[in-house]
Amino acid sequence: MDALCCLKASSLPLALAAICILIGAPAMAEELSTLSLDYYDKTCPAAQQIVRKEMECAVRNNPRNAASILRLHFHDCIVQGCDGSVLLDDTITITGEKTASQNINSLIGFEIVDRIKNQLEGECPGVVSCADLLAIAARDAVTLAGGPYWDVLVGRKDSKSASLELANTDIPNPNQNLLTLTSNFLGKGLNVQDMVALVGSHTIGMARCTNFRERIYGDFEATSHYDLTSKTYLSKLRSICPESGHDNSISAMDYVSPNIFDNIFYESLLKGEGLLNSDQEMYSSLLGFETAELVKLYAADSISFFKHFSDAMVKMGNITNPEGGEIRKNCKFVNT
Repeated sequence: MDALCCLKASSLPLALAAICILIGAPAMAEELSTLSLDYYDKTCPAAQQIVRKEMECAVRNNPRNAASILRLHFHDCIVQGCDGSVLLDDTITITGEKTASQNINSLIGFEIVDRIKNQLEGECPGVVSCADLLAIAARDAVTLAGGPYWDVLVGRKDSKSASLELANTDIPNPNQNLLTLTSNFLGKGLNVQDMVALVGSHTIGMARCTNFRERIYGDFEATSHYDLTSKTYLSKLRSICPESGHDNSISAMDYVSPNIFDNIFYESLLKGEGLLNSDQEMYSSLLGFETAELVKLYAADSISFFKHFSDAMVKMGNITNPEGGEIRKNCKFVNT
């Protein structure tokens, strides 16, 4: 993809547009490598049905599991590509990514991955990668929550390594500004539209107090209409998350329909009530000419949001680890 095309330079200040030119978009985001729709047709034809069945059970037991699996997939793909590195436990020889600042005390759902992997290994041992499992499960998580469907290309390999350093630097954090967020996404070959659409996954997400404290004791009042509804919402948030302590208390990022994958999340941004600074930046930032227009579009048109979200998930899922890898027998550990 031509780096000059990933942003409309005319719609952004020169400083932001220049990011696109300087960073460009890595070829791996567009390069499908060996990924295909029929990769397991002969070797494990029941793979997708197995994943779907387990995800149906997981989401039925706890609707929050949909967001958990979707987030695991995102945090996997942003570091080294979609290679299952986020699933690795620490060992004597490997330092995993689970203790990264944006992962520790935050990522959950690993037991669901393990359960699915056990089922797959029972059906077709050593065939389906953990990375593919996660990509399929994330799609199913979204559809089970009422969101869009997309075809998942498969054939990813599981990495034999992880990178705590990249997890700490590459995964977006909730207090980043729009310039930094855009730079991070462009660095992965994901453009502004991809970024704003992918943020919509927060429609079924939960956030920890430590990640939204700065927002609710900062500029929440300034960005919101601060009418009775906003005042009531802010008061509730502050009761959940005091100025100190209760770091692991949680709140939905879409307080209207937290278990349904819809476009209401974007309506909260229009009202200035985004729970995370990084989310509200999409609409309120002085640099956000293009992002604000996308927020308005998605708030008004769920069909456009679903289409752009699906496209962005496919694009993100196609980011592969150029070093290749293996098919892990256990998603927590590399093969011995």
